[in-house]
Amino acid sequence: MLRLDTPEGNLPPSRRSVAASLFFSAYAAGAVAANAEPVVTPGEGLVEEDVHFEGAGGYHLPAYVARPWGRGRHGAIIVVNEIFGIHAYIKDVCRRFAHEGYVALAPDYFDRAGDPAPLTEFTQIRAIVAAARHEQVMGDTEGAIAWLSTQRFVNAAALGVTGFCWGGTVVWMASARFAAIKAGVAWYGRLVRPQVGGFGADEERPWPVDIASSLKAPVLGLYGENDRGIPVANVEAMRAALGNNSNPTNSELVVYPGADHGFHADYRETYNSEAAANGWARCLAWFRANGVR
Repeated sequence: MLRLDTPEGNLPPSRRSVAASLFFSAYAAGAVAANAEPVVTPGEGLVEEDVHFEGAGGYHLPAYVARPWGRGRHGAIIVVNEIFGIHAYIKDVCRRFAHEGYVALAPDYFDRAGDPAPLTEFTQIRAIVAAARHEQVMGDTEGAIAWLSTQRFVNAAALGVTGFCWGGTVVWMASARFAAIKAGVAWYGRLVRPQVGGFGADEERPWPVDIASSLKAPVLGLYGENDRGIPVANVEAMRAALGNNSNPTNSELVVYPGADHGFHADYRETYNSEAAANGWARCLAWFRANGVR
């Protein structure tokens, strides 16, 4: 892997600083729709890198970065993947943020156990995801914060976090754990403990509804009315938890009528272009309103 050791002025705007990507180059094999027409965001004017930083337990964790080309410090957003890991969709989301003027970092939280992106068998995918236990994920997020805070192109006082599905839950938990995070946007992340036998129920850990009173940063939660895995009743339970704790961070929850789980994922059958566009606009506005810019 090539490192970016030269001044930015010597690097052409569209050049990647990696010889070959560490990550799966296509869309998640286990979920891509046959008729999908995913958004493809160009890399012109950006620097894209595969990097490593020290994660939980000193692990050498890989991550994908997209950022504006040129000098200057930018607000940074940690982008937390869904269960399919770092694939074309997550990298495209990072490029979208970079074109908005952000440094976007997507850590590979699943790297210790494998890469779920090329897999089609959900038992194999779930085994990889289940290996990323809560405290490991929080330690990896802490490592991501530390890495961003030392980069010459990052404004360390303007850090945010966003995530999708599995990553949406991470957003809530990280926003309660780390004071360095100024705002979070959680896309359809699980809010309450799964029922006995459900995926993730075997781990003794807190869930977003348990930490509503501990949030250190405001979180915008974006959910779908027709999400069978996260029913509206769970969203309302989270709303009540925020209300019961006086919601000191002014966190908000939005439920999109008719939208399903994964409504932002433009490579999936459940993609909802209207909800996705509205959610993206709300996401950008939320970060800017809360000092991540």
